[in-house]
Amino acid sequence: MSSYGQKTKPERQRLKRKEYFWPGSEVIGESGSILTYQKKKLEDLPAKCISRIISLTTPRDASRLALVCPAFRSAADSDSVWEKFLPSDYEGFISNSSLIDKKKKDLYFHLCRNPILFDNNTASFGLEQESGKKCYMAGAKWIYENSGISHRDCEMIPSSAGSRFPEVIELKLMSSLEIEARFGTTIFSPKTNYAAYFVFKFAEFREGPETSPIDFEVYFEGSHNGKKRREFLDPQLSQDRGNRWIEIKMGEFSIENGDEGTVVCRLSEPEPLSKRGTIIFQGIEVRPEYGR
Repeated sequence: MSSYGQKTKPERQRLKRKEYFWPGSEVIGESGSILTYQKKKLEDLPAKCISRIISLTTPRDASRLALVCPAFRSAADSDSVWEKFLPSDYEGFISNSSLIDKKKKDLYFHLCRNPILFDNNTASFGLEQESGKKCYMAGAKWIYENSGISHRDCEMIPSSAGSRFPEVIELKLMSSLEIEARFGTTIFSPKTNYAAYFVFKFAEFREGPETSPIDFEVYFEGSHNGKKRREFLDPQLSQDRGNRWIEIKMGEFSIENGDEGTVVCRLSEPEPLSKRGTIIFQGIEVRPEYGR
């Protein structure tokens, strides 16, 4: 390349503005010296910069980026990245357990796969794996102790395989049934669509509906803006959870900033019972819906 003095003024100005940025290009430095531009790879950035960039993505993206190269793997697996994916209040749920010593990535996936119990083992907290958003389940005992079951033929019994809680409730369907769970919206992840599910199983194997139709409602207290869903407690219309436990979707709600108040998840029988039977009630689970 010609020396600095041999360049015309417009050419020198273009070089000073660094318009030639392909590998091997020469540019004029501050002192007039000629510098050669060398292409840099993203993995050449400082580790803290890479970690910061990855922490602005999602848990799914971070897991994929860890496969790109050793530099990315080290950054993508770091505590500084996975701390960003954990909810701000997670320490309150694990402070008295051995989970407090886990690496943040291991803790994240543990909470996704193994929700932890709190409130004397009557409720659970976990994370949705794709997004890291919060999931909660109010166990039957928690709902019962908070006056959420209006049914005289119910009995607390030890749980069976597949239940998240040590105790569940046996409901003999011989009279009107009404169950209600109430959640303060501050516990949920903001900017998230949620759905509530009624989790139960039949005391004995059943192929068809066990009762008259059941009304399910999910709404914010004071507004009653939810849509009523009428469903049968029918294994063929329910989602299988394993070990004979099944779930029925009760309804949906959206959290914006967490200041919506209280969300109510309610089920009731609109008509007198047409059949008798027994169900085992595990609880009501609230988890994020896909799409937000």
